[in-house]
Amino acid sequence: MDVNASRILPKQHLDELIAALRARDYRVLGPTLRDGGVLFEEVERAADLPIGLRDDQDAGRYRLSPGVAGEVFGVVNGAGSVKPLFFAPEEPLLVLRHSGRAFSVEPLEPPAVKLAVLGVRACDLAALAMQDRIFLHDRFRDTHYAARRADTMLIAVNCTRAAATCFCASMATGPKASRGFDVALTELEDGFIVETGSAAGAALLESVAPLLQDADPQRCAEAQDRIDECGRSQRRRLDTRDLPRLLYENLDHPRWNDVAQRCLSCTNCTMVCPTCFCHAVVDVTELNGNMTQRVRRWDSCFSAAHAQIRGKNFRPTVHDRYRQWLTHKLASWIDQFGSSGCTGCGRCIAWCPVGIDLTEEVAAIRGSAEVAS
Repeated sequence: MDVNASRILPKQHLDELIAALRARDYRVLGPTLRDGGVLFEEVERAADLPIGLRDDQDAGRYRLSPGVAGEVFGVVNGAGSVKPLFFAPEEPLLVLRHSGRAFSVEPLEPPAVKLAVLGVRACDLAALAMQDRIFLHDRFRDTHYAARRADTMLIAVNCTRAAATCFCASMATGPKASRGFDVALTELEDGFIVETGSAAGAALLESVAPLLQDADPQRCAEAQDRIDECGRSQRRRLDTRDLPRLLYENLDHPRWNDVAQRCLSCTNCTMVCPTCFCHAVVDVTELNGNMTQRVRRWDSCFSAAHAQIRGKNFRPTVHDRYRQWLTHKLASWIDQFGSSGCTGCGRCIAWCPVGIDLTEEVAAIRGSAEVAS
């Protein structure tokens, strides 16, 4: 456990931490119950969090069930990551107005909101860093993403239990948050070991300093042991040896046909993925023709229309689309951005209606490739 993690916030004072954020005019979001799962939505007090619940996840399965009494962050994750908070599922970019012979163009920008997100997991922090790389630090800066990302406080929670779908340990993205957070919490029975990751986080903790208690080295070691055990307990893993070469050299592997027979091309995996960023830009015009909105909305490489160009679709089959998604995520993404596009959150496994597991697919390709060699 980091040397900065020498203090503990008793659980009964989590309300005061939330109140301190709200007093700084942050809109505080945290994991909240919605339709049998959890999503990041506004919280005003600790009681708004899914206390005492845990998630039961596996391929094609997600259920909430009673967990440990008093456990605040027992639910590892839900379908919703932090991606929609910054890369909106749908938003207008500009308005074109027509009056007589005159036209006017009005660029639209999202309103400035101070946003604090409580309960961000390490895999989602890693995914957010990838989104930042794409929308903020690439050749073209996305002003809409930048506006939403500008004044953000991220309160991470280090994982002390893993869902059956988690494989962040093999992707080196968790279960402990290593960067990208302002404050990180590690939950014990009676409180949270707290760490600071930024000056803003340190100032926040200073505002609740009278509520913090010293955490002796034994408590810090206990917290680190729980994080380490979480990583060891993950039953799924992705062997990243020789990626992207393995996929590039097996573009005609028969496993692509096998998975295509199961895949529904429903786009669920790309919608819940915290790093997928495909989108379409469309013009929506009023019936009278006097106003047109240019709208950006999420798209997916699993959609048949995504690869449609004039007179041709260059990914006409499910085989083509699944191969494109997996090869981009685990191979060409590395060529583009210097890291894998997968953080091991496991959402694509849990929320696939037919339970397709990308770790299983890669292992199948690797196994037969090694036998052939």
